[in-house]
Amino acid sequence: MKRLLTAALLTTLMASSALADTTLKLVEVITSPERTETLKSIVGKFEAANPGTKVEIISLPWGEAFQKFATMVSAGEVPDVMEMPDTWLSLYANNGMLESLEPYLEKWEHTPGLTARALELGRDIKNTAYMLPYGFYLRAMFYNKKLLAEAGVSEPPKTLDEFAEASKKVSALPGKYGYCLRGGPGGLNGWVMFGASMAGSNKFFNEDGTSTFNSEGWVKGLTFLIDLYKNGYAPKDSVNWGFNEIVAGFYSGTCAFLDQDPDALIAIAERMKAEDYGIMTMPKGPDGKTFPTIGFAGWSMFASSANKDLSWKLIETLEGPEGNIEWNKRTGALPVHKSAEKDPFYSSEQFKGWFAELEDKDAVPTVMPTHLEEFAFFKDSLVIKTSQEALLGDITPEELANQWADYLTKAQQKFLAKK
Repeated sequence: MKRLLTAALLTTLMASSALADTTLKLVEVITSPERTETLKSIVGKFEAANPGTKVEIISLPWGEAFQKFATMVSAGEVPDVMEMPDTWLSLYANNGMLESLEPYLEKWEHTPGLTARALELGRDIKNTAYMLPYGFYLRAMFYNKKLLAEAGVSEPPKTLDEFAEASKKVSALPGKYGYCLRGGPGGLNGWVMFGASMAGSNKFFNEDGTSTFNSEGWVKGLTFLIDLYKNGYAPKDSVNWGFNEIVAGFYSGTCAFLDQDPDALIAIAERMKAEDYGIMTMPKGPDGKTFPTIGFAGWSMFASSANKDLSWKLIETLEGPEGNIEWNKRTGALPVHKSAEKDPFYSSEQFKGWFAELEDKDAVPTVMPTHLEEFAFFKDSLVIKTSQEALLGDITPEELANQWADYLTKAQQKFLAKK
């Protein structure tokens, strides 16, 4: 009997020791100090509710995240849970690296409260939830009211022609520029919005899988953006600017216009008076339409995780109404829970620009072709290199369009061949 009790005690101690040693790895890739602190706060609640479980947060700077995470994966350093951008989902899901969240969603009490768009986008690959979106990023145009007034621009521009003219007038002011161009990491959205708006269509491919990027309308849109830079309507060093630089360029009063998602509000609202800036629908093209990009990011579980149930509990904490709304209030994305519409935070003045854009029938939200495995490399590597070459005059807009079209045509036709 004594031996049995001793054995039972040892088993209990071993189990407790194993529990105490449980560590989940969580990778975040769209990082900033505010985001990381918010993530730590929510993770802290998970750790408190699951004694003995610790979460190691690995933060990768967004500008280098794609390459750094790929290196981690190659080295076998795969996390349990990660922040998954929409543009990476196809790459990791199609390679069998992500766990389906369907069995968990089927039992989760909050699944019925998720928006239909959240579930639709989370199931973008093989109609399976390999990611649960935490929020949506919809582009709209910030404008500096004081700079426009100083430049003699009486009202915010509604068309691309008016936008170019307003940018020209602001750029005539000493040390000021019209547009905060994102020439570095994450710049694809701007190219797509100006290209599609000039073309009057956000269709990326023809039925045979050939890319539309080198069609006449898209080339005009790419040329429009290149000309803004070459004419001096954007800062010279903006050829290398990423998110932090363009946002700083706006709140510092260097540029009058900034196209960004609600996440830019975090830094801007802290540094500018509400009456000094506004948010409007993206300028419209020749046919009266505009195509603001809508992106999303979420949480994914890796199939290699040795602690899948605990990993889901972590996602559950991050994605539940309390955690999700806390997270999005600090990150600026639009939440995925229907209940968020009742939150006073999202009915405030600062969000009116995005909701007005969503209601505008001539503002068509554009989802990137994230179904392509090759899209992550295209967006985070090829686009940066080639667009910078075009801005600096090393290649023509037509050459830029042809390079992008060639790459995406091969990717789309490969995708169609597998269907």
